[in-house]
Amino acid sequence: MQYRLIYSSLVATLIAIAPFQVNPASAQLIPEPWVTVGSKDSTLTYGVGVKIFDIGAEIGTGSGGSTGVDLLKFFSLPLVSPYVGLGIYGDKGVAYSGGVHFVPPGNTFFGIGYHSVRGINGQIGIKF
Repeated sequence: MQYRLIYSSLVATLIAIAPFQVNPASAQLIPEPWVTVGSKDSTLTYGVGVKIFDIGAEIGTGSGGSTGVDLLKFFSLPLVSPYVGLGIYGDKGVAYSGGVHFVPPGNTFFGIGYHSVRGINGQIGIKF
């Protein structure tokens, strides 16, 4: 009797979640690198980053030559991937960032964001 109840519950659960796919797309299994260029206080800022499984890392140089690293969390939606991040930048301390990557069909993507140390920036990247 218990096995029949467990089996029925399992079947009902599978039917309920069938419309939702939770398998990662093949593009998520391969890192997606990008470069970023921006400006803060009339100073050129730049960096490089990579994303895999909706987690990203970015290394950049901000105003005054302050260099640091950020950890980013992406939220994958159709055609866009908004993100938020926190980082450490030498003498500037903790930094925060946010933005969006636009992911059109094809092998490239682009984005725009704001970083508390590196200012407003644009990104362009490659999907393998």
